[in-house]
Amino acid sequence: MAVPTDRPAATPTRGDQRAARTLATRFLGYATLVFFGLVFLYPFVIQIGTALKTESDAAANPLSPFPDPLTLAGFERIFAGTNFPLWLGNSLLVTVLVTLGRVFFDSLAGYALARLRFAGRGGLFAAVIAVMAVPGVVLLIPKFLVLNQLGIYNSYAGLVVPLLADAAGVFIMKQFFESIPVSVEEAARIDGASIFRTFWSVVLPMAKPALITLTILSFQGSWNEFPHSLVSVQDPDLFTLPRGLADLVSGSLGSGTQYPLKLGAALLATIPVAIIFVMFQRYFVRDANDGSDKG
Repeated sequence: MAVPTDRPAATPTRGDQRAARTLATRFLGYATLVFFGLVFLYPFVIQIGTALKTESDAAANPLSPFPDPLTLAGFERIFAGTNFPLWLGNSLLVTVLVTLGRVFFDSLAGYALARLRFAGRGGLFAAVIAVMAVPGVVLLIPKFLVLNQLGIYNSYAGLVVPLLADAAGVFIMKQFFESIPVSVEEAARIDGASIFRTFWSVVLPMAKPALITLTILSFQGSWNEFPHSLVSVQDPDLFTLPRGLADLVSGSLGSGTQYPLKLGAALLATIPVAIIFVMFQRYFVRDANDGSDKG
């Protein structure tokens, strides 16, 4: 009697089907992320490519990322034909002062709202939250009137002083300070430390992740601040990079598209923010991971 050699194909188990669905779902998720990542990065590629083009090539092929021919004439015009170095110096000065001021004053205000008990504390915090909900454009005219009345309109003080504290930074610091155990501060006060000494020497070093986050947000926000510079200064010698770039885009250098010059200046303006973000993000991620491991 012959023995049959053909065997029925094994039916896939539920585990195999589940693994196949998981693999397909993961592949679809990664494909979606890659697609949107390319969509997000393509304008930056266009910006870099156009900054290295000639004027005629940029006008004829605005969406091509490949310059033909490659030239640095746009960057030469930026430094020789515009006030870009002056705008850069003004932005660096204003950004450094504003960032230092926000880190210091937002930390003080956040610690006071998190730890000190005083009349009106709840109402004050509610006002901080309310300020976060107000669109910045609504405050432009009142801000101009206040600066004019204080006599600091059209000055470096007008660029810096109104930005030295912000509601979002106070909220971030308050929330982080509330996560620090009160026992740490009580031990410092038993040793004779004052409130400010406890804040400065004990609590603030423990808030390093929040401080780094606030530094990144403050630097980025003040570096890219345009509406405030629009209502606080009108002297071209006080223009910051956003105000100067807006002046270029509006056609202050004459006729023509001048895409290489404009996009080259915008590219240079993004470099400091990118450097600061990359540098501080590394420390922020490391500190956050260390904190989670300890917990």
